[in-house]
Amino acid sequence: MMFGRTERGKPPVEPVTLKILVAGGFGVGKTTLVGAVSEIRPLRTEELLTEAGRPIDDTSGVEGKHTTTVAMDFGRITLRENLVLYLFGTPGQERFWFMWDELSEGALGAVVLADTRRLEDCFAAVDYFERRSIPFVVGVNCFEGSARYPEQAVRQALDLDEDVPLVLCDARDRTSVKEVLIGVVQHAMALAAERRQSVTT
Repeated sequence: MMFGRTERGKPPVEPVTLKILVAGGFGVGKTTLVGAVSEIRPLRTEELLTEAGRPIDDTSGVEGKHTTTVAMDFGRITLRENLVLYLFGTPGQERFWFMWDELSEGALGAVVLADTRRLEDCFAAVDYFERRSIPFVVGVNCFEGSARYPEQAVRQALDLDEDVPLVLCDARDRTSVKEVLIGVVQHAMALAAERRQSVTT
């Protein structure tokens, strides 16, 4: 394409756009993940943590965290010429969960980020997507210094169904995050194909 024209004889490519949510507990790395992979400057709605919020916001395990997402993070990644993902990072704290219904509208699937130091923080996200039949992948964010556990142990701790993919990832690394997002798309497409097949049989 040159100067706004398409090559002769070739129609313009209209990309398929897909919406993926990034969810998980407070301080798990959602903002970092969106920022690591977004090809545009991510939209962030972060505010400083305050003394007033200290009794509510449990920072144990993430003592270095000084800001929190209060609405959403937004980023975009082009996987192929005809496939664009829009990423919406959800707020992690319970008092902002009312926004999840709005953000999940029309979502293809989700990434639930988990931190093995605070696994219980992602229970709410797992439960949310299970109840609404939204396909999701659990990404165990491998922080420096965090303990490594066998996949089956993490799966049991989260009470995950066997068909829910669980992957190790690094929310700071673009290649690692891209693999997780591809996993979400593949998982969602496989589930959609299964549902179509069950309707026709």
